[in-house]
Amino acid sequence: MAEDNIFREVDEELRSDRMRALWRRFAPYVIGAAVAVVVLVAVNEGWAWYHASKAAASSDELYAAFELADGGDLAAAQAQLDSVIADGSGNYPTLAEFRKAGLLARDGKIDEAVAAYDSLANSQSNQRLRELALVLGGTLMVDHGNLADVEARVGSVATDTSPLRNAAYEALGLAQYKAGDFTAARTSFEAVINDPLTQSTTRNRMGYYLAQLQAEGVAAPTADADAAASAIDAIVSSDAPSADAAATTETPAADASAVTTETAPAAQ
Repeated sequence: MAEDNIFREVDEELRSDRMRALWRRFAPYVIGAAVAVVVLVAVNEGWAWYHASKAAASSDELYAAFELADGGDLAAAQAQLDSVIADGSGNYPTLAEFRKAGLLARDGKIDEAVAAYDSLANSQSNQRLRELALVLGGTLMVDHGNLADVEARVGSVATDTSPLRNAAYEALGLAQYKAGDFTAARTSFEAVINDPLTQSTTRNRMGYYLAQLQAEGVAAPTADADAAASAIDAIVSSDAPSADAAATTETPAADASAVTTETAPAAQ
């Protein structure tokens, strides 16, 4: 019995010695790994906080630029947007570039605005943002360029797979109408009307365009064009009674004046 206790104590001592040896051997690695995990978590949290704070600051600067633009101070708004573009975080610089291009167009600097949209289209990796820049630039070129300028920008967007296809078709149709290609313009406008996802206001606007083509004798009547023409006639008809009423109101006064003028010599 005593010998068993001695052997048990010896075994326990041996196990303790082995555990202490293993700990002395691997303790630095275990402690180092634990410290590394803590440091990595701290760095990640700090980095996330830094980006969040920078994004919040960029957001504030961007909205400040919007307020300046709404107040009519375009120069100060553009300077604020330049600051966001240069030092902003996240996607705020891209938003600032779009807004700056819009302010350039609003200020009458069409060439600079189109160049800004073209630069955005060429630099964007996001396909939808690229298409947005192309459509906005192409829309400006409807009034300030030719059909080739518009087609070069919106031609690739005017496809069934693009969410911005209707805006692209509209710009393309207007440019075709301006260039005298009425058949192609009608096709572009009808593509918007035939899209089941087209909003009612957009469909009505396309109807107005087709009604204009129909009025000029360059397009066959369509249901949407007839509906638009009826809407225009209704607007005109609603204004007509007021004009008739004004004429009726003025006529008795004129007649009374004439009667008075003619009666006076007789009375004398």
